Amino acid sequence: MTDEWTPAQESLPTPLPGAVGLSHISAYEWEAADGVCGGSPHIHLVCTEAYVVTAGRGAVQTLTPDGFRETDLEAGSVAWFTPGTVHRMIQRGGLRITVLMQNSGLPEAGDAVFTFPARVLEDPGRYAAAATLPAKEGPAAEAAARRRRDLAVEGYMELREALEKGDPQPLHAFHRAAARLVGPKVAQWQALWEAGALATARRTGAQLTALAAGDAGHLAGARVETAAPTRHGGYGMCGRREEYEIPGATVPLGSSK
Repeated sequence: MTDEWTPAQESLPTPLPGAVGLSHISAYEWEAADGVCGGSPHIHLVCTEAYVVTAGRGAVQTLTPDGFRETDLEAGSVAWFTPGTVHRMIQRGGLRITVLMQNSGLPEAGDAVFTFPARVLEDPGRYAAAATLPAKEGPAAEAAARRRRDLAVEGYMELREALEKGDPQPLHAFHRAAARLVGPKVAQWQALWEAGALATARRTGAQLTALAAGDAGHLAGARVETAAPTRHGGYGMCGRREEYEIPGATVPLGSSK
């Protein structure tokens, strides 16, 4: 990465505003061991995530060093949480959410770690086997997604119980384990960030510099882009997911699902 940027360095040609990622989620209705219906608890390590609720009712349960919190969600509400926040989407009736992710492409490149129990987190091979679905759709995919959710809830409940007793150390240990798991991926994330979110911000800087000099040349490149979901009902972490195969938005640059 260099300190100077020129438009030729932009490798994400049509980013969404702010180079965010975009998807739609219908929260899982599967009941977990604690009697709650919802998704798989997990964290992101460098991405802030936002929920824009478009229908139904539900909640998001979160764990931070400050403790456990449950935030109600209903149509029209917005909630967002920073890296390191364990979050679990809860279904209470028709909950649908538009998800906006910071640093487009990074979550799809692995910026997410499930709250599996320590016995799974300490073994990268075992973690990968538990986290990876055998197919994108069908009965095998659904069964594996549900097992994955249940295993994440098991570890999540251990973290929550410790926090409710005033002990944040298990959560800190989980953070350290998550960092170890994603360590080998960070170089790839760096490249995606430079080509996406960073390049988009730098392009704005170049445009501001040009405008200050009276140069409006970049406006001649104005264009309109559209996209429609290219997959319906995929098995995401929180629920069934509608995805947009926009490079850098819901698929990493240079790849295709």
